[in-house]
Amino acid sequence: MAKGFKRSYTFAVKTSIYVTLFLTGISAVFLVLHDAYSEWALLIYAITCFIFAFLIIQYRVEFFIYKKIKKIYENVSMLSATPLNPEQVTTDMTSLSQEVQKFAEGKKLEIEALKVRDSYRKDFMGNISHELKTPLFTVQGYIETLLDGAMKDKTVRKQYLTRAAKGVERLVYIVQDLDMITKLETGELRLNLEVFDIVEVIQNVFDLLEMKAAKKNITLLFETPYAPVWVKADKERIQQVVTNLLVNSIKYGKHDGTTEVAVEGHSKKKIIVRVSDNGEGIQKEHIPRLFERFYRVDKSGSRKEGGSGLGLAIVKHLLEAHKERISVESTYGMGSEFSFTLKKAKKARVIADKPGVV
Repeated sequence: MAKGFKRSYTFAVKTSIYVTLFLTGISAVFLVLHDAYSEWALLIYAITCFIFAFLIIQYRVEFFIYKKIKKIYENVSMLSATPLNPEQVTTDMTSLSQEVQKFAEGKKLEIEALKVRDSYRKDFMGNISHELKTPLFTVQGYIETLLDGAMKDKTVRKQYLTRAAKGVERLVYIVQDLDMITKLETGELRLNLEVFDIVEVIQNVFDLLEMKAAKKNITLLFETPYAPVWVKADKERIQQVVTNLLVNSIKYGKHDGTTEVAVEGHSKKKIIVRVSDNGEGIQKEHIPRLFERFYRVDKSGSRKEGGSGLGLAIVKHLLEAHKERISVESTYGMGSEFSFTLKKAKKARVIADKPGVV
């Protein structure tokens, strides 16, 4: 058999030879007995038998295997799979085994992915249930106490209504954050790209969080004095990114600590913003899950600090919407550093009093 001959035909060729030899032998005996023996006639007969047998065996067997294997695919298929084409099935058992093995491995990976998703879904539902349950029960408790008679005391009434309002405020905050993440994931949230000074935005966030940082005597500062650094992005969303990172730094920062922000050149087209602190740091096993919804490193401590548990998840999604990434480095007991990139831009030239027009 010539080199390169299709391996899937081996079975059909060998079987055809056996059938041809058998039929030719019987025919030769028959012709000899009737004194009608002819070598040329016998040769033509043998060739005809071989061709006919080869075609029948090759294509009928291949079609039979295709039907059977397709049925197996349909029976074991639990997810949508690539349709099985006749070209994928041959009489070569090695190739056939490889195809089936490949299919089985693909199904195994899909099942494992579903298990991971199911586990994530359970964690997510448990976390969101806990996050919503805590403020709901708080509000319910204060209102029921007021209805049971405490409402007559003006001092208690005001105090309880204030606390209930804080619980409602936290609920609204959680729902708003969930709504934002949903919009980001579905692509519904549109970015208003404009050119702005990132240094000014960071300074504005410093001013907004000054009182929050003062409660733990944490100093917010730039690593060095910076001239304006112009970037092109959604100013409001990037301010939210910086705010969430700084709030997180303050939350886990140590008393009398510092949080520094550095703005550096990353490449010809991008700058990098680093937010670092000398707080408690993050253990290595927690870092891969930091940006999951509601994931908390220190569940008891972080809930004491408040927040929706969605801050870092929102940061990740907002930066991904800008086609940028965030990274984190941390040494437990020494502090953490979060960094993200933004596209550089030339200084804005105001043409009209409309946002986003530069």
